Parts: sequence; structure tokens; C-alpha cells
Amino acid sequence: MISVVGHTAVDHICRVSHLPGPNASASILERTIAFGGGAANIAVGIALLGGKVSLISAVGGDFAGSAYDSRMKELDIDQRFFVASEKHTATAFMFTGPEGDQITYFEWGASCLFETEKAPSLPFVHMATADPGFNVQVAKQAGFASFDPGQDLHRYTAEHLKVILDSIDLLIANHHEYAGMCTTLGITQKELVSRVPMAIETRGGEGAFLYEKGEENFISPVKVPCVDPTGAGDAFRAGFLTAYAAGYSSEDACRIGAVTASFVVETCGCQTGLPDWQTMVRRYEEKFGLFPSHGPGRA
Repeated sequence: MISVVGHTAVDHICRVSHLPGPNASASILERTIAFGGGAANIAVGIALLGGKVSLISAVGGDFAGSAYDSRMKELDIDQRFFVASEKHTATAFMFTGPEGDQITYFEWGASCLFETEKAPSLPFVHMATADPGFNVQVAKQAGFASFDPGQDLHRYTAEHLKVILDSIDLLIANHHEYAGMCTTLGITQKELVSRVPMAIETRGGEGAFLYEKGEENFISPVKVPCVDPTGAGDAFRAGFLTAYAAGYSSEDACRIGAVTASFVVETCGCQTGLPDWQTMVRRYEEKFGLFPSHGPGRA
């Protein structure tokens, strides 16, 4: 069982004429409302790929009985939710410019419960965007722990990051988030990746880098027409975690993550294009050749 900790949210994804500076405006050219939240996106991706997954998250009084709730139940996701009945489920507002750059505003809503709820002890867990203090407690108690600061990075202090880095087995983030962590900690990226057993740096359409045992491996991107980049990172994590937990090597799991992410950018919405396992395998073999075998499962 893979556990995922973090946000469940409703996404408002907007394509805009340009990303304006302060005291300026832009035109919204297209808007889509979709299921989202970093942790929920990853959990749905794992479930669709055939993995067993539990989601430790927070939702508002508007969630029970909603289409999103029904979708998770259909996928047999183990919902371990904190419920704030007087609040609504977290909401993200994402604005993507013509060059693919993005700005996100996130309203926590029910996710404020992470600040007060007790963190569980979990044997195999990925910590996505959530309250820093909650993730610190999860990391300290976990068996295998993976950490992704995501767009909540601005909430983390140097002390938060130090404790988490000393407790985790995998750090996964994009190049912007690596730069932010390095600034907060006052260290170089080389020093940062050396603090953890394994690190992955995603670079969107330029591929990814895997750092493990002092070695650096480049993971080729899977080139497809990009309609919307939102959710690609979460899909990569879903693919990687599903494969790694099943016993695939870290390098093969990264390629599976890259293939999984390629489906998401072809449509608008973080979960809309997520593939099942066989669909992912077909594209993997088109891009990388024979699908790899795996060893004993890790979760």
C-alpha cells in the first residue's frame, strides 16, 4: 500500500493572454474546472495504474457525495480524510501563459486542518503539498518516505527542510523548487542532493535527472503535443511511485513516471488524461523499447 499525504482540491485552470505584472491585467482565454490537489492527483494516478493507495487529506463539507468523492470511491482509493464541515475543500486557481509559464494561487480551505491533526505512522508514504509541521511528523515516523515540497515550498523554514531531509529516502521536485530549497537552506544543489539517498529533479519537457549513490542519470522526456502542463509533475510522481513500490529499479521507475506524465499534458486537467497500466506500457515500448522486468515489491 502506498500512502499519499497532502491536498485534495478543486482546480480552476485558466489559459491567459499573458502573465501580467503587479497592477496590470490579462485576458482569460479559456477556463476549465477539474479535480485536483497534488496529493489527490498522485493518488488517482496510482489507482489508475493498478496500485493500492490510501490518501491522507482534508476536505470540506462540500466533498461528501460530490462527483469527486464518487470518483475516488470508484477507484477504490482508501480515503483517510480530516473533515472541516464548516469550510469548503481547497481550491487552486492556475493561470498559464502562452509560453507555458504558470502562476498559481491556492486557497487552503479545509486543508487548514493539517495544522492541528495528528500525523499517522506509515510504512511507505509520499508527502506532497501539505502543512510543513504535519509533513515533518510524517517523515520522522515513516518507513520509506518520499517528499515533494511543491507549491507550498514558501511555507517551509530551513529547520523544517533539515528535519525532513534527514528523515526521507527520496526527494522529488522540479528545478524551480530545487532552487527555492537551496536558497532557504543556503546550500548548493549538489550539497542538497547529497543529503538524501535518492533525488529526482524534473524539468518539464526537458526530461529529468536521477541522483543516486553519487551518480547522475538523465531521464529522456517523452515528447507529445502539449495542451496544458498542469499536473504533469504529479503524474510523474504517480508513475514513479507505483513502479518503484512494485519493485522496478529507480531508473526504470523514472521512465515510467515520464511516460505517465506525457498523457496528462495532452489534455486540460491534472487527472483527465491519466492512463491505466497497459496504456502506459504501450507508450513506454514505443518510446523506450522493451518494457523492463522488476524485483520484489517495496510496498
